[in-house]
Amino acid sequence: MYMRLVHAKIKPEALSVASQLYNERIASRLQAVPGCLYAGLILSEHHDDECISMTLWEDWEYAESYVQSGLFRELITEAQPYLSDTSEWKVQLSRDLELEYLPVAQEPVVKSYAMTARTGSDVPTDEAGGRMYVRIVSVVVQPRKMGELRKIYTEEIIPALRGTKGCRYAYLTEGIEETHEAISVTIWNSKGDADAYEESGSFAVLLDKVRHTFSEVYQWKMALEREFSGEIVSSADPAVKGYSIVAGKRFR
Repeated sequence: MYMRLVHAKIKPEALSVASQLYNERIASRLQAVPGCLYAGLILSEHHDDECISMTLWEDWEYAESYVQSGLFRELITEAQPYLSDTSEWKVQLSRDLELEYLPVAQEPVVKSYAMTARTGSDVPTDEAGGRMYVRIVSVVVQPRKMGELRKIYTEEIIPALRGTKGCRYAYLTEGIEETHEAISVTIWNSKGDADAYEESGSFAVLLDKVRHTFSEVYQWKMALEREFSGEIVSSADPAVKGYSIVAGKRFR
């Protein structure tokens, strides 16, 4: 399987109808696209305007054909009126030769991932919309350690997550463009179940199983922390983000 994440920001006035807009303008079109298994819209729990369109595909070729067909660009164009403008501005001359300051339209950020481990062959069901919760853990992995991370995730982390209350799906994906990036995507019955998992210490235990595979920058930072007994924050630290599923549809 293959995953595409399209990151964007929604205008405040569009948030209340985001799920309807997504189902009517995005998911309904993707349903007819060969190889597309699932499309879901998830909203950040920390940033009200941040959203991600998460699509799952049978394989990379189907997703690439979708992009090459022009349909992806067409859908982005349709969604543009509901997306926030960036804080950057451009200066141009009007027809009357007066200076105009116009906001620059912010293009959604697209990231692609190959799915290398998962709890099963299933994809989220339609019932996910509006109730389920997504945790995304992003890490930077040493080039020669990706295979080891994959093995531990398959043999130890997935079985542990299967036995965790409320965890419905778990996926390990590896970056296509950013080849040293891996993300673990888990989908839960509720935010409460995900919070209980973290508060119980289970997440910390599972993370410890794979820390040694993280980037050399992260390992160096850990060594400094041990030496100086202080916490150091770096861009190589695992990033954990939570999202609510507000729209979702399974196609196959």
